[in-house]
Amino acid sequence: MAVFDPNIEQIDEELPIYPEVRRAEARYMADQLSGTLLESGAWGAVRVVPDTNQFTDLLVEGTILQSDGEKIALAVEVTDATGQRWIDKTYEGVTSKYAYERGTRSSQDPFLMVYREIANDMLLVFQSLSARQRREVRTVAELRFARNFAEDAFADYLTTDKNGNFKITRLPAEDDPMLDRVRNIRNRQYIFVDTLQGYYDGFSADMQTPYQEWRKLSYEEIVALRELQNESTAQLIAGGAALIAGIAAQGSSNSAARSAGFIGMMGGGYLLKSGLEKRAEANIHSLALEEIGQSLQAEITPRVIELEDRTVRLTGNVEDQYAQWREIMADIYAAEIGALDPRTPDSSSSSD
Repeated sequence: MAVFDPNIEQIDEELPIYPEVRRAEARYMADQLSGTLLESGAWGAVRVVPDTNQFTDLLVEGTILQSDGEKIALAVEVTDATGQRWIDKTYEGVTSKYAYERGTRSSQDPFLMVYREIANDMLLVFQSLSARQRREVRTVAELRFARNFAEDAFADYLTTDKNGNFKITRLPAEDDPMLDRVRNIRNRQYIFVDTLQGYYDGFSADMQTPYQEWRKLSYEEIVALRELQNESTAQLIAGGAALIAGIAAQGSSNSAARSAGFIGMMGGGYLLKSGLEKRAEANIHSLALEEIGQSLQAEITPRVIELEDRTVRLTGNVEDQYAQWREIMADIYAAEIGALDPRTPDSSSSSD
């Protein structure tokens, strides 16, 4: 489960949605979907990782198209290790003010049904696969991981078809020493990713209260903003029409018409002023949301990650630490591979 794409470059500047909130949501929503998949009991380990450069059985990617407390829209892609696309779909959910009542707000995510819909769709695809297809996905994931560390040694075991999907051409022997060392590295990777998951879980827990409060306020502000925009637009149109009518009436020779025109001008001016004031009020709401978003981002602090079997001195945020860990794994592999002889063709077996 990769951290979602916050899609910041596509944010509509007319809407009170802010980059610092979106970045936080990108982590939070990925963790929420991860938790939903685990709770379903249909999957093994489900972990959140900082990027999409992974060699896992299944990779879930998400892009936040909309998230404002009232509506959520996520573009989700799910791809297995062979390159087969399971899901490429946009999921949407709309909530109501009742989702933000105190009891409900503390018990579940307002958009839990969206995560469950994604999980159900994934399960349907998984159940459609044969046992042989599932084994192939796991094997391809392992071989791709191995090739990432020793491309020359493992390059001949996989090929790609015209669609870019991976196919197994042959398999290494089970007692292959290089494969054994790759598996050791992969186990270390699992431990590190488990540590990362602790970070994301802790992040989500810390974010829960301020984020739900932000969502509640954002929902209210989005609804209020829409009502204000509709009302102010109507008032501006009505005010402009009244002003035009009043000005036209001033040219009339009828004193009553001129008097009515003057009143129309005054009334139109008032409606214009009222409409502009309401738009100013909408801007105040937007600024309030920005302040909340900034305070939310301020609560997010990266953690120094420690492994169970050793302490790794990593610096920076979680993405930086993950990149550093990949370099450490490469060093570990180089150290463990030592003076092993390069593999020969007869050290492997053919794939069925």
